[in-house]
Amino acid sequence: MVDVPATTVLVHSPFLGPATLRPLADALAAHGHPVVLLDLRVSVNSAPVHQRMIGEFADAVDNSAVEGELVLVGHSGAGPLLPAFADALETEVDALVYLDADLPTPGKSWRETFPADLMAHMRKISREDVMPRWDRWFPPEVLPGLIPDPVQLAEILEEAPEVPLAFLKEQRPSVLWNGPSAYLRLSDRYSDAAAAALADGWPVSELDLHHLAAATHPSQVAAALVELLSRL
Repeated sequence: MVDVPATTVLVHSPFLGPATLRPLADALAAHGHPVVLLDLRVSVNSAPVHQRMIGEFADAVDNSAVEGELVLVGHSGAGPLLPAFADALETEVDALVYLDADLPTPGKSWRETFPADLMAHMRKISREDVMPRWDRWFPPEVLPGLIPDPVQLAEILEEAPEVPLAFLKEQRPSVLWNGPSAYLRLSDRYSDAAAAALADGWPVSELDLHHLAAATHPSQVAAALVELLSRL
């Protein structure tokens, strides 16, 4: 009997869309790994964002009719929700993988985990209690420096939603995960999270790329992810 790899469910950041992970999904499929790429943007446009995201996630996975083992891979801001995503499914989840992502902080809000100066900046640039698109959080030259292909960059920016500022004040779900976890670091920004994962005994892999490397370097990220999954 041939072992079938677990289905990898890719979950994008609440501040971005599936275009950030679509090249990675294609690269994983080329490795022979079944992939489900979710689109949760409809769930982030009004509060309570956490509950809406979890419900949309469960519906999307159930509607994808996947069978067998599942591995959830959360990028960036999707990381803290991975235990709640797993808990919301009827299908058993075998492992969680944090892809250049924040780690869970059950019961805490984004506001409690953001640096104070970043939170103040978010309040300053928000209008009518809605945060601007993610790319507008940074100087205009930052994202073109990461994604030089203007067509790909335009696709990613067109998908970026406007999220209510109240999202940053919502408490994250107090759901614990006792199964296997792993961490794949792509950028220096998440070095502390990777170090914390390693200290907890998780399998950890590190690539010196950038936060959106799943879009620009999908083959490298897919190879590292497949190797990491083999260690779980």
